[in-house]
Amino acid sequence: MTPSDRSSPPLRAVRIDARCPVCGKRAELRYRPFCSKRCADIDLGRWLKEGYRVPTDETPDDGTGEG
Repeated sequence: MTPSDRSSPPLRAVRIDARCPVCGKRAELRYRPFCSKRCADIDLGRWLKEGYRVPTDETPDDGTGEG
């Protein structure tokens, strides 16, 4: 197949404006993916307070080291 046989133009990457995961405003390059230091700090606080969790069927370890 030669390039002249193509019926459509080649695909191009499209850049989508990133949005802040905390407030939804447009992300700033300096704080990406956040819009400001405030939103970055809010997200960090959520991590530190274990606000983000992955659901699981496992039970918490009882500390005995068994199992």
